[in-house]
Amino acid sequence: MSENTEQRVCIKFCHKLGKTATETYQMLLLAYGDETMSRARVFEWFKRFKEGRTTVESDEREGRPSTSRNEEMIQKIRTAIRDMRRVAAKFVPKLLSGEQKENRKQIATDLLECSESDDFFFKSIITGDETWVYGYDPETKVQSSQWKTPDSPRPKKARQVRSQVKVMLTVFLDYQGVVHHEYAPKGQTITKEYYIDVLRRLRDAVRKKRPEFKESGSWKLHHDNAPAHSAHVVQQFLAKHGIPVVSQPNLT
Repeated sequence: MSENTEQRVCIKFCHKLGKTATETYQMLLLAYGDETMSRARVFEWFKRFKEGRTTVESDEREGRPSTSRNEEMIQKIRTAIRDMRRVAAKFVPKLLSGEQKENRKQIATDLLECSESDDFFFKSIITGDETWVYGYDPETKVQSSQWKTPDSPRPKKARQVRSQVKVMLTVFLDYQGVVHHEYAPKGQTITKEYYIDVLRRLRDAVRKKRPEFKESGSWKLHHDNAPAHSAHVVQQFLAKHGIPVVSQPNLT
């Protein structure tokens, strides 16, 4: 039995146990590490078993469809070409493949089921992200005021411009407010090693500020799929400490 087939057996078993696709992926990460199937493939097979599939073997690939060249087909193609018009492309935030769309649908379905079965689901989520914070040198109202006569026009002032001074802020919050925040040292990039240290400090902050989340698995982390966030070592750290991750759609 191949390793991928073994993982499909695990996915099928997890589905029978009532696990979600996200929980199944976390369990596979702990068991297979870097050899784990991609999140998208795990979700795809989970959906197949959910829809009633019983076999864990891959589907047989069909041969390349045959084509034929005849006058009827040529005429259809000519008609289609004559009807074509050149139009400008419409800008959209992201161009999603069929697999990415299916991935989003599955994640939305999982979240909906979780929220319907657990009223505390959304309140147990802590969301985190990084952002650049720029320095400003704003004037107070008094400092920016000017003397004028009743007939003179009101003074104008240009909008503030961001300075070259900036620092990377990492912040985590839930429905009650900020749980933890910190500024990265100058020159520090968000690597997987640095992010694990941030998560350690987040765990300490959660225990202090949210005592109701002291137990393992009592709160969930929501972050995007930045390389430092989705690295296997980070996923293994979260699984080891019983921190479930709220699924985030992949762009790749």
